[in-house]
Amino acid sequence: MKKQQDVFDRLMSYRCFDWFRPYYVRYKEFWLYALFGLGTVLISVGLYALMTERLQMGILIANAISWIFATLFAFLTNRTWVFTSHIRGVRAFFVQMGSFVFGRFITLIIEEWMLYFFIGLLSFPNMTVKLISQVVVILLNYLISKWIVFRRKNK
Repeated sequence: MKKQQDVFDRLMSYRCFDWFRPYYVRYKEFWLYALFGLGTVLISVGLYALMTERLQMGILIANAISWIFATLFAFLTNRTWVFTSHIRGVRAFFVQMGSFVFGRFITLIIEEWMLYFFIGLLSFPNMTVKLISQVVVILLNYLISKWIVFRRKNK
């Protein structure tokens, strides 16, 4: 039975991507995680910047609000395209979503601490610290998603 192609597989079938296709096929999970990770970061940093720089909201509250939107986007894209974990059943879906949100909540706590310590206590530049904290969060989120939330079960 032929594996069903997703939108990215179909996109890579165009001749203009012939040069990139071997890298895509071999490292598909990485490339899709990078693509949707960029989207997640843009949501997180964009909303955070809007709330802290324009609306003068507190850094920790703004970060928590931006985390909600970024986490929702990340779960839907990671589940659908990156890790292709199509579990069956409502209960299994909510268990998977709960473990995803819990993992992201752990990295939220780490990020909140980084923002509080480096911006709140040491007065480092707001957006610089936010961007650096995103690097730490991305790495930890990938490990949590890969090894815990969307791991493939051996049958």
